[in-house]
Amino acid sequence: MNTVGIPRSLFYYYYGNIWEDFFTALKINYIVSPITNKEIMDRGIKTSNSEMCLSLKNYLGHVDYLKDKCDYILVPRISNFKNSNQTCTNFWAAYDIVKNIFNINILHYNIDLEKGQTLKKGLYKIGKALNKSSPQIKRAYKYAIIKHKKQVKKNHQINQNKLKVKKTKILIVGHPYNVYDELIGKDIIKYLLKNNIEIIYSDKFDSKITNPLSKEISKDLYFKYSKDNLGAIAYTRKKINGIIFISSFPCGPDSLANELAMRKIKKPYLNLVIDDNSSFTGLETRLESFLDMLGGKLND
Repeated sequence: MNTVGIPRSLFYYYYGNIWEDFFTALKINYIVSPITNKEIMDRGIKTSNSEMCLSLKNYLGHVDYLKDKCDYILVPRISNFKNSNQTCTNFWAAYDIVKNIFNINILHYNIDLEKGQTLKKGLYKIGKALNKSSPQIKRAYKYAIIKHKKQVKKNHQINQNKLKVKKTKILIVGHPYNVYDELIGKDIIKYLLKNNIEIIYSDKFDSKITNPLSKEISKDLYFKYSKDNLGAIAYTRKKINGIIFISSFPCGPDSLANELAMRKIKKPYLNLVIDDNSSFTGLETRLESFLDMLGGKLND
């Protein structure tokens, strides 16, 4: 039986649970690459060029890890979500980059709402490529989407509840493939939790609310995920004590969007840009200083 490889990076943090539930319902074997470690990151650095951002290098490392362990690797292309909600070029180009670097079989679909290419159509394409019938695919898709929507709703509620907690509250502004990655953002999260900080996540609000609110900071942005992040700042800024930006070097959309936000917000913030040579020791010193500063800002 064929096995599908799923890289635990980039797209995984938006669609991973959908893919896993979809394949499970179809009784298709799949393997998810492990949490990022130094070996995986080094693999990505070796297979990439110096101009790629750390997140893309990380993704290529996960693909490299999977290449000999499965029959196919799932690599989508995600272009846009309509209404000036584009994704970054890495989401467009990942398929072509992987195809040109690795000699592997790729399962592929597009999300381009401007052209009517949806996630549903994409997963139907994947199901057909794996020789599943339309009724099987329909049931599997429905099962995966229902579970996903329930989890998303739960995450939204948890994030909302955190805004009411009487503790120092910090909004983490960053893409989930950075914030939740073991080698990029997880140590930052662990440090904050160890110091009794209530962490609010920019990606765990309803984007139907946060996306339009981004106009309070910039009316001209067209990157969907940047708009979601900036909208989360606008939505929470009266209820939080500070903001930490987490991005990977050299991310084009973040360098633009985060700079816009930092110039306009009137909250203490810390900007952490992670690159190939970042060590947590240096980050820890900056985090400690930031938390010390927030000690005098709790009533602002």
